[in-house]
Amino acid sequence: MSEPGSDADRRWLDAMWPFVRERLPPAPGLVVDIGCGQLGGFVPVLRAHGYDAEGVDPEAPEGPHYHRVEFERYTLKHTAAAIVASTSLHHVADLEAVIDLIAAALEPGGVLVVIEWARERFDEATARWCFDRLPAGEPGWLHRLRDDWLASGQPWLDYLRGRAEAEHLHTGQDILARLGSRFATQLVVDGPYFFPDLDEVTAADEQAAIDTGRIQANGIRYIGRHNFHS
Repeated sequence: MSEPGSDADRRWLDAMWPFVRERLPPAPGLVVDIGCGQLGGFVPVLRAHGYDAEGVDPEAPEGPHYHRVEFERYTLKHTAAAIVASTSLHHVADLEAVIDLIAAALEPGGVLVVIEWARERFDEATARWCFDRLPAGEPGWLHRLRDDWLASGQPWLDYLRGRAEAEHLHTGQDILARLGSRFATQLVVDGPYFFPDLDEVTAADEQAAIDTGRIQANGIRYIGRHNFHS
């Protein structure tokens, strides 16, 4: 996704907050934001809404509500009422192990909110649509992806497949399958993903391109509940 701590990261958090907020149990309660990044993810706004929120990320901000550690090494003070994982699962080393840890960290009936990337849907038409809308100025991850692809001389899908394998990126399909095996799925919807990193493109603009078939929906929004019978 966006560069950690960038303006794109802020736009992403602002755009995703309504979806996250609507699905959470009432405050107060412990909400853990996995992969909160340098900005602290949703922790500031969660705490402003009365939640006992903590962020977990090796690059988390300093402060009493953050833990600079991988989630696999994080020890909760008690089980959480909700866990939020925004674009943090597709690049973990052991997806199954992390999802098992999330299940163990949630209280019975606790809510899991996942916002993810279905990277297998990043076809050439979607890539070119994004690359045509890259902003000027400091390059981000999409700039580097475009430049590396062009330099490779490979067809887009061959290049992307090799890049994903080299970086051990999980597919959205695999993430959903693993989540479905550990949680009671409440909601799965597709939606925009790239808009924060594009020039003057809103989530609504990207959704319109999805609706008209110009590009594929690369964003996943998932809601699950702790499946304590599994």
